[in-house]
Amino acid sequence: MNGDVREPRAMTQAALLRTVVREGSGDGPHLLITAGVHGDEFTSIAAVRELAGCVTSSLLRGRLTLVPIVNRAAFLLGQRTAEDHLDLARTCPGRDDGSITQRIAAELSRLIRSADFYIDLHTGSSTTSVHPMAGYMLHPKADIRNQQRAMARIFNLPIIWGTTATLEGRSLSVARDANVPAIYAEYLGSGACDPKGVAAYVEGCQNVMAWLGLLDRPLPDPKIRHWVEDNQPGSGHMQTQNPAPIAGFFEPAVRLGDEIRPGQRIGTIYDAVEDSPVEVLSQQKGIVLALRTFPRVAQGESLCVIMETSFEVRAENGNVRE
Repeated sequence: MNGDVREPRAMTQAALLRTVVREGSGDGPHLLITAGVHGDEFTSIAAVRELAGCVTSSLLRGRLTLVPIVNRAAFLLGQRTAEDHLDLARTCPGRDDGSITQRIAAELSRLIRSADFYIDLHTGSSTTSVHPMAGYMLHPKADIRNQQRAMARIFNLPIIWGTTATLEGRSLSVARDANVPAIYAEYLGSGACDPKGVAAYVEGCQNVMAWLGLLDRPLPDPKIRHWVEDNQPGSGHMQTQNPAPIAGFFEPAVRLGDEIRPGQRIGTIYDAVEDSPVEVLSQQKGIVLALRTFPRVAQGESLCVIMETSFEVRAENGNVRE
């Protein structure tokens, strides 16, 4: 056998997740990399498919498990969620006797618990774009937290965001409870597959593999511009920030990566009936991390996520001060 194993496609519980496994020729840790937790995260899906083609067992030590599309049910519908309309990233650890999303969550959670390290690749949704970033939960155990910091730094995207460890239902909350060092990444979105994002994800994953000793690979010069750790309640919950006060047509006044301050205009919503404008102002100082790109907005939907730079923690040596 060449060590490259694909799960059978029989209609069993295990078939909910199609995995690609690479068994290396030497000892090393087990790294899990997933994509497509949401069905409209195409850059992540393309990146893991490319990893499956370029990382062979002959190059590897340890074990690499890839899941190119976690939420195939949502992907096949061409939308973010499956037919039960549950957000997989709020459904973990799931249930084996539940709906399709709950069953996928249960299988994903088992896979996460089997790993030594975990990378979960995302993008913004079909309606939102996210600045390229790597993130992690501020794990209560210092050794896990420091390993996550190192993984995020080595992944080498421009922004690193550490947030509260109290959010539930996510792949990273399963990893948190299992003491599996884990990071996630975001790269634009808006329903597109970005070639630069695919390349950055492939490189970032291989960087982490080299740091873990799975691959022999030189590490690149750092590209990190901002490193923030925000342990406020709810930090990292992108769907709750800066909700639209009315429904209508949203015109942003900022771009991803812009610096913003309290009182500055995020954008304007025009009422669909009278075309009257309502300005939306920032309450925070920081960096525009995510931005609504689909102009039609419902009342209460998030328009913008701001990463508060008052929590900047990067030290001069590229590590974090405790």
